[in-house]
Amino acid sequence: MTTQVQDTAQGEPLIPPSSTEHPLYDQIVEACRSVYDPEIPVNIYDLGLVYTIDISDENEVRVLMTLTAPGCPVAGEMPGWVADAIEPLDGVKQVEVQLVWEPPWGMDMMSDEARLELGFM
Repeated sequence: MTTQVQDTAQGEPLIPPSSTEHPLYDQIVEACRSVYDPEIPVNIYDLGLVYTIDISDENEVRVLMTLTAPGCPVAGEMPGWVADAIEPLDGVKQVEVQLVWEPPWGMDMMSDEARLELGFM
């Protein structure tokens, strides 16, 4: 579930596409699903907080993610939790997790599963 938000002025995606065809992609998504926002009982992937999973040919992983709010109390810790979930995967060489604030997160970025879990469906 990758959200594509277009920058209408430039015509370029605000959220770069993920490496969905890479053999490690599904495992990395599952690793992201093991990380939960402590204030919301849904994993960060289904919440729509993971914007991009970019995997190089050398299996270097770069994750672009956001938080539900810039003042989130775990802002300093969450990227480390994500890296810690991905690094042990077989074949992963290194992991970089970067917090981004554009585009801002919105409830429309949640998966149907997250909406159902939180009672929005």
